[in-house]
Amino acid sequence: MKRETLTTRTIFIIFGGIPLGIRKALFKALAILFYHFSEKNRLIVLHNLTRAFPEKDISELTRIARDSYRHLGIVAAEFFDITSLTMENLVDWFESEGLEHYVRAYEKDKGILLFTGHFGNWEVMAAACAVLFDPLYIVYRELDNPVMRDIVDRVRSHTGNKLLPKGGAARRIVRLLNKQKSVGILIDQNVSWTEGVFVDFFGRPASTTKGLAALALQTGAPVLPAFAFRLRDGRYRVVIEPEVEIVRTDDYDRDILENTKRFTNILEEHVRRHPEQWFWLHQRWKTKKSQITERPKGQAVPE
Repeated sequence: MKRETLTTRTIFIIFGGIPLGIRKALFKALAILFYHFSEKNRLIVLHNLTRAFPEKDISELTRIARDSYRHLGIVAAEFFDITSLTMENLVDWFESEGLEHYVRAYEKDKGILLFTGHFGNWEVMAAACAVLFDPLYIVYRELDNPVMRDIVDRVRSHTGNKLLPKGGAARRIVRLLNKQKSVGILIDQNVSWTEGVFVDFFGRPASTTKGLAALALQTGAPVLPAFAFRLRDGRYRVVIEPEVEIVRTDDYDRDILENTKRFTNILEEHVRRHPEQWFWLHQRWKTKKSQITERPKGQAVPE
């Protein structure tokens, strides 16, 4: 047995043995300590919030920043219990909305492209979809740390979900969609300018993956937004929205750009409603238009 597997089991035994309420309090406290003592990360969060919400004063932005850290602490604390999620205890975890949209999309027999972001509890959302419907194939970037990678992989695959490393996943995704499988994609991470297109996210050009739009155009698979945001009682509301209408013209680059805008706008609407539940620590706007040197064939022109 690999060392990281033994380490993972030990970690789950230690943290899994702590009652969830105590674990949440512990992780929230650790998150707030990190907020106060990691100046670099705190400044990233406050800078992102200031640019995203110029109409808010610094006291409100600071409150959102602290709440976002607390939220991440809760997500981390709950991570160790996701492996216990079953059809029998679903009501203890979340309430659902829009499941009929998934059913309608499934009936088209073209597979499903399900997109979300690092918002609410995206891990619970993926696990819930696997329990309620069929397991997802989740596109992800492998973590560099082997212990963290083993922990995350264990939780994500426990309910039957399969993991697809990001590199070179496109062809496999097309084959999966042809077999009527469901694929989950996170669309809110910064990508290099060669991998994405620039669309506005909170009023700032953000280099955004063009993979989802390209897959939708190529396969005709329905695209559904899905989110799980935390409620006041500590549970989550898993929301599956109606299928996104895909723009199709004779201009492929323009179609990639316009559809990516649509997906990003949907995500932004949810984050604006619950800003404390998004991952503001991420340097979402790191890639700049000024970095573009030469537009490769098939690259949509940034606006």
